[in-house]
Amino acid sequence: MPDHETALATGAAGTDLLALHESIAGMLANQGDWRRAYEHLRSALDLAHAGSLRDSLTSSYNRRYLDQHLHGLLRERQGGIAVALIDLDLFKRVNDTYGHLVGDRVLRRVAGLLQEGLPPGAFCARYGGEEFALVMPDIDARTAVRVAEAARARVADHQWSKLQPGLSVTISVGLAHESGPGQGRALEAERQLVRADTLLYAAKRAGRNMVAYRDCESVHIVKHPQ
Repeated sequence: MPDHETALATGAAGTDLLALHESIAGMLANQGDWRRAYEHLRSALDLAHAGSLRDSLTSSYNRRYLDQHLHGLLRERQGGIAVALIDLDLFKRVNDTYGHLVGDRVLRRVAGLLQEGLPPGAFCARYGGEEFALVMPDIDARTAVRVAEAARARVADHQWSKLQPGLSVTISVGLAHESGPGQGRALEAERQLVRADTLLYAAKRAGRNMVAYRDCESVHIVKHPQ
């Protein structure tokens, strides 16, 4: 997984750093210092690759990263793995009421809140639009539910009114868990995502701002104080 430095390949800072490496490489090449020019070009390529795996708005991982890594995690895991699909409740209303610039700020803040408190090896990716995915490898079902519920509570309890008076934001979460080690081949990542998506809509039908998960053959909704 890319480290903190390569994660900076997103946004203006990453773009500026990439351009700087390219500029230095060109200057060194003109001076005949091909070895150092190559090193800077190599750094530029690394930054460009890292940037291609990050969402430009939220700086979380993007769908491409999710698709590339979920197959491998499902195949190579030694314990359980959880995939949570997360949707911002009534997000169109936020855009319609406060404008898309505020909506973008909400998406960035939600991404930051989702990435807080993740267990080792877990990551957050923007799934598309106002949807995010949390992938948590080597985790048992009970812990995965606690992590998902903590993320829901962080978003619901955030002081959104400081961003815009009257603003409130909640999320609904569908959590799919697969127990046991991998079987030598990847479980279909699409099947895991479909299971999480089905549970996400169960959380929305139950009233939104909730976490839904499946235990054996039953769907459970995490209840919390209103």
